[in-house]
Amino acid sequence: MTRPTFDLSVYLVIGPGDCAGRRMSDVVARALAGGATLVQLRDKEASDHDMLALGEALIPLCRAARVPLIVNDRLDVALALGADGLHLGQDDDEAAAARARLGEDRILGVSAANAAELARVPLYAVDYIGVGPVFATSSKPDAGEAIGLEGVAAMRRLTDKPLVGIGGISTDRATAVIEAGANGVAVVSAIGGAEDPAQAARRLRDAVKDASTGQV
Repeated sequence: MTRPTFDLSVYLVIGPGDCAGRRMSDVVARALAGGATLVQLRDKEASDHDMLALGEALIPLCRAARVPLIVNDRLDVALALGADGLHLGQDDDEAAAARARLGEDRILGVSAANAAELARVPLYAVDYIGVGPVFATSSKPDAGEAIGLEGVAAMRRLTDKPLVGIGGISTDRATAVIEAGANGVAVVSAIGGAEDPAQAARRLRDAVKDASTGQV
């Protein structure tokens, strides 16, 4: 089986604590209506049982919008949920082993911030690389030092895998991240914390589209 197609343009990373006191499903529904192209469920503190329940609330929303749902870190949850894929950090389960269990019909992404981290990624097994943090961020306390736009450009020179920039990215910064070589932007608070998640997603989508068109 072939892996599903996916669009990294507006990649929403979300958990219950990222929604400014609102229900996560409501925020995700509004983000999808505004043009979010990929959704990742991430909650490092939740139990597998709770992650499964959270994912079950998002699956029908993502299916209706024809947008893949990715689970962060929890391979067993991703499989039990029937999610469209998995995202692993450098400290999570090894990507090759994850691919073996996921099979060929699910998306697998891995985080890498620099050449040394990229060298540890089995590129044959993964579909995209999450690059960052591009800018300083409070959404992920263990994210590490910001790599800047220069770091994104350096990673672009090292691989032809699709790249999604993450970390401190706002609508105003999205254009520069794409111009530096990313295929899309991953955001948490830029959508989850926005007063109008649909409008925030729409503005990000338009910024990425405009920047991508300018590269052609």
